[in-house]
Amino acid sequence: MSKTKSPSKKNLERLRNIGIIAHIDAGKTTLTERILYYSKKIHRIGEVHEGTATMDYMPEEQERGITITSAVTTCEWDGSMINIIDTPGHVDFTIEVERSLRVLDGAVGVFCGVSGVEPQSETVWRQSSKYNVPKLAYVNKLDRLGADFEAVLDSMSRKLGVNPLPLQYPDGLEQDLKGVYDLVGMKRLEFDPESKGEQYESFELTAGEVERMTPWREKIIEAVADYDDQLLELYLAGEDIPVESLRAAIRKGTLALDFVPVLCGSALKNVGVQPVVDAVCAYLPSPLDVPPATGIDPETRQKKSFAVGGKEPLSALVFKVSMDSGRKLALMRLYSGSITAGGTVYNVTQSEEERVARLFHMHAGRKEKLDAAFAGDIVAAAGMKFARTGDTLCCKDNQLILEQIGNYKPVISLAIEPRNSDEADKLEEVLEKYLLEDPTLEVKNDEDTGQVVLSGMGELHLEVILERLKREYKLEPRTGKPQVVYQETVSAKATAEAEFNRELGEVVHYGQVSLSVEPMDRDTGQKVSFEVDVDSWPAVWLDAIQEGIEDALQSGPLKGYPVQDVHVRVLGLSRQEGESSEAGYRMAAAMAMREALQKAGPRMLEPIMWIEIGVPEDFVGDVIGLLGAKGAKVENMVDKGGQKVVEALAPLGRLFGFSTELRSSTQGRAGFMMKFSRFDILE
Repeated sequence: MSKTKSPSKKNLERLRNIGIIAHIDAGKTTLTERILYYSKKIHRIGEVHEGTATMDYMPEEQERGITITSAVTTCEWDGSMINIIDTPGHVDFTIEVERSLRVLDGAVGVFCGVSGVEPQSETVWRQSSKYNVPKLAYVNKLDRLGADFEAVLDSMSRKLGVNPLPLQYPDGLEQDLKGVYDLVGMKRLEFDPESKGEQYESFELTAGEVERMTPWREKIIEAVADYDDQLLELYLAGEDIPVESLRAAIRKGTLALDFVPVLCGSALKNVGVQPVVDAVCAYLPSPLDVPPATGIDPETRQKKSFAVGGKEPLSALVFKVSMDSGRKLALMRLYSGSITAGGTVYNVTQSEEERVARLFHMHAGRKEKLDAAFAGDIVAAAGMKFARTGDTLCCKDNQLILEQIGNYKPVISLAIEPRNSDEADKLEEVLEKYLLEDPTLEVKNDEDTGQVVLSGMGELHLEVILERLKREYKLEPRTGKPQVVYQETVSAKATAEAEFNRELGEVVHYGQVSLSVEPMDRDTGQKVSFEVDVDSWPAVWLDAIQEGIEDALQSGPLKGYPVQDVHVRVLGLSRQEGESSEAGYRMAAAMAMREALQKAGPRMLEPIMWIEIGVPEDFVGDVIGLLGAKGAKVENMVDKGGQKVVEALAPLGRLFGFSTELRSSTQGRAGFMMKFSRFDILE
């Protein structure tokens, strides 16, 4: 069914664009399934462990029981429209989380009631903080052995540096979990197992329960009193505080990022899910509550933004591109203006006009056709030829470029070889499509071996790509062993000078360049600056010098890896009348750059991984010994839930097979998590 009606301000107030974020296996997808079921979007609850979850619609997700790609869905709840993005929890798919957070207004962080804040929870939480996304937290799995609600609150304070504000308290723990106490309304909620939690009852508290819950409710009132003077006066006078006043004050503090409302339950046991959705509507922002998306005017380079509204000029960000039955779908968030199916938009990033053939609301792998999309919407568009992740769509006569989505550097590569020439052509075409979908994937052709080198964020990332090649396109190329992706840098300052003076095709080309190179801080990339009078040299020659330097930095002197974290200064140039040329300066710059790199103490940079191992105390010595053998540096050791957690940094190149060795040395009793930290020299 098509929808065309432009949303009013009131409708925008009832719109929520949220993400579900967390560590792998914390229960994000399980929670999303219940939300969809209770909102009547689906008629049967799918389970992750059965491979039937709606949001895990890729076969690779169903087999592994994890989320790999961000799935978008829309549901209605008590008069509000909620767009939900269920994001991956595995470290190899961090870009999926990053680009989803970029377009969301709010998020729900899901934490395991036993493990608390785990490494990837921390990573995605910090990513969301970068975009100032207001958040709620749901402490899940409180029915599990070892669940401890208060320990999770403490973990949030310590690890995330936030102020958790419990709006609920569990009624029982582990197998005794019966429901939750609503601290705002001072009620006890019980969820009916017969209706899969769809029916739940609200009970008045007994005198004993009031006594136990009052200190927790007072913490809420103390936290929000700054937002409502009248509420503070009622509290100091010992009078009852209206629930609506309390909710309004909680909303203000949540939007100001002063605290994080915390709810609790067990999604798998259908306990406490509906209050999470109520809290999304009550406390998380609508598109009108967040600052307008700010971009840059491409002509003036000044900051520019449009107010949120369907009648404003268009501004939209393509946050993901996916292939659907061989056709490209561009997923986008509209910040202002509107788009109609069959109309045209201007892709300012690619400097191209695009025709939007069709528009859809997404429901995981299914689509619902739309006639138009408006400010605040998250939709998919078909028919756009040029769109890439991070592109801005706008009006041609009123342009702005929104901030790009951050890039991630691949850390692992795999050589793949087509089985015959027919497969080679098809493989190249298919990999081109995957590159469109996934900006963290890199493909290079090795001219010496004829192999294709595929690089990504981890072993699982590359495994999933190979499985998709086989399932979607019946391609099974031969593969080599995974290899670590390295980079190079310099450890000292050096200068070099080169002259190019050669006849090419009966024309003499001349160029002379002197330059210096010096190290910069980690993760600062490459910088080229000209310390000559640029006004006295033709711009095309200066561009050629820059290109020559950048070409040389693509292949370092040690093993031919890209050179990073260096500052190149162009110190001097000379010319010969009638012979100086672009080609001459480009070649001279590349020659000088290569010589300077050789002199500057080149060093290898390798991917350094952050490791957390939870292990019983009896095996700590074995774990420390194993880490030492892998060249790891132990950073910290903490007690958590009766176990020791060993935190370390280790070079990725020595970690292949580490999980197998860890299992055998600890009799399978250690838990292991690894995430990319940085490219560095591990001293």
